[in-house]
Amino acid sequence: MKKIQDYFLYFMFYSIIGWIYEVFLEVVVYRWGFSNRGVLTGPYCVVYGFGAVILLLTLSGLMKKKIPCGPVNITPVLVFIGIVAITTVIELIASYIMEFTMGGWQWDYTRFAFDFQGRIAPNPSIRFGIGGMIILYLLQPLARRFTERTSMKMQKTTALICLAVIVCDCIYLIVKNWL
Repeated sequence: MKKIQDYFLYFMFYSIIGWIYEVFLEVVVYRWGFSNRGVLTGPYCVVYGFGAVILLLTLSGLMKKKIPCGPVNITPVLVFIGIVAITTVIELIASYIMEFTMGGWQWDYTRFAFDFQGRIAPNPSIRFGIGGMIILYLLQPLARRFTERTSMKMQKTTALICLAVIVCDCIYLIVKNWL
């Protein structure tokens, strides 16, 4: 149960980080102005949370290995390739889920070379690869330390509050879009 709780907290943390990243791009980089970049109402993009947890579950073992190519350790390169592949598939699946449930998806990559239906493209996939490296090698050790040093009572309370908020947000979305 502790592990599930930890991964749920990681999911929430990376969902919030993803929302901040999306809003930063929209407001600061592209100067389009603010809009809520998440599917849900709250300040989180759940696709980033799911993506980060999937990366943690699938690539943690590879990260621990030292794979040499001559004198050079190529493990980080393989991890990067894995992140790009996994996040691209997640983004593609997310676009189809959003299209099925809401009639469309929230991004359009047709301006990028080699896009597929505007859903995925190499440019954003490489950015997700860089972001995934930051998550796995920089942020996750900090997040893990936080969950190790925080009391079980505090973790449980935080997880329950986050769960209640996201469940209410999902119910609101369903009521708003389907009724």
